Amino acid sequence: MSCSENTNANPADPLEALDDAVAAAAFRRLVRHLRHRHDAQNLDLMVLAGFCRNCLADWIRDAGAPFDKEGAREVIHGMPTAEWKERFHREAAPDQLEAMAESLKKNAPAP
Repeated sequence: MSCSENTNANPADPLEALDDAVAAAAFRRLVRHLRHRHDAQNLDLMVLAGFCRNCLADWIRDAGAPFDKEGAREVIHGMPTAEWKERFHREAAPDQLEAMAESLKKNAPAP
């Protein structure tokens, strides 16, 4: 699974005016929500929204978080990736993988 960066940064966008502390609090709430909702599989998120927990881990690294790939995923999952997969991951059916590929086509290309 992969996701493209799609920041659509625009100085006139009200999102850019959000205080960093407010934005950080909202991000942490999102991550905690995803940690609680293990029933929302990464594949489900990819199909519906074109991103998943692993994308969030990549994005925090892109933003400058001092983690390697596994470390960033542990921050987002709240546990090592191997443990998360063992406890919560379900294998994808071919139709789910096809739906994910179609969803990813809607993502903006990485700059």
